[in-house]
Amino acid sequence: MRLTMRSDYGAHAVIELARRAGQGPVQCAEIAASQKIPEAYLDQLLSSLRRAGIIHSIRGPHGGHELARDPRELTLGDVVTALEGPVVPQEFVHGLEAEQNDWQAACAVRDAWHAAAEASQRVLDSTTIQTLVEQQALIRAHRESESTPTSTR
Repeated sequence: MRLTMRSDYGAHAVIELARRAGQGPVQCAEIAASQKIPEAYLDQLLSSLRRAGIIHSIRGPHGGHELARDPRELTLGDVVTALEGPVVPQEFVHGLEAEQNDWQAACAVRDAWHAAAEASQRVLDSTTIQTLVEQQALIRAHRESESTPTSTR
């Protein structure tokens, strides 16, 4: 499994939209600035997420982007699959033809790759966007409390 910057940026954009849920559409420039994502690249990601039904967009001066799904039901796996395709690999260096000729090596390695990819997919599919929003809020609160000077007596 190889997750790219595309998945990372896309996940951060979706988390930002979930964080702002109920506040109206969020413009691409706001998301880009908040998450430090190049705006032109983010625009491409948002188009992919819109085509996958994860977000919807509203045109016009007061338009922007919003989640199309409840963040409690939307998973990180949904976002990654929309941007990268399925995590479980479909092809290997040694395909089924190799398995017929050298079934011990091809089958064992392929099965290990499948098991690793399936485990990764399970983690992505069980991690909701709402959980990530909540974890991010805790991380921010913790960092802010660490940076606040404590009074000495």
